[in-house]
Amino acid sequence: MSIYATLWTLKFPKDGDEYLGCEWIKVTAQGVPAHIGSPTPGCGYEGRDPYAAFLPPPVETDEDGEAEYMRAVVFVAEGTRKGTRRSGQEYEYPLLVLTGKDYAAITFEELHTRLCNALRGSKPRVIAQYLPPGGGMRTFFEDGTIKEEEGKKEGNQRSRERGNGAR
Repeated sequence: MSIYATLWTLKFPKDGDEYLGCEWIKVTAQGVPAHIGSPTPGCGYEGRDPYAAFLPPPVETDEDGEAEYMRAVVFVAEGTRKGTRRSGQEYEYPLLVLTGKDYAAITFEELHTRLCNALRGSKPRVIAQYLPPGGGMRTFFEDGTIKEEEGKKEGNQRSRERGNGAR
């Protein structure tokens, strides 16, 4: 049985930046109800929290296992594996983990920014694209790298990169 309840699934730019030709990936918000790992008597976790190593601290609940906020919300990209040596409930490499209280307070704009930053990782941010009159496309990155895709020639499209580093 899973400790997670799916809250929503949305598509985000796979590499954290939206631009012409970018790929998209599904990101799912997995809520962890307040009673999971709660020290409140009657929740079944008195004296131990088997999820403490990978979730924010548990929350106190009422006698019905309810609380104002969820324990946590874990954000995962499609294809993220669930189950580690430590716990079958732990996701490998979640994008972001928030407390239920933090999730309730965060704006969508801030959440979007944090998830895109997590998807981008250490890659440079896309800052501009240029579509020259003769066809093709140039994508400019914050580190000075330029990815240049030439227009279609005899059914082929060629791509080349130049600048400070490979992308």
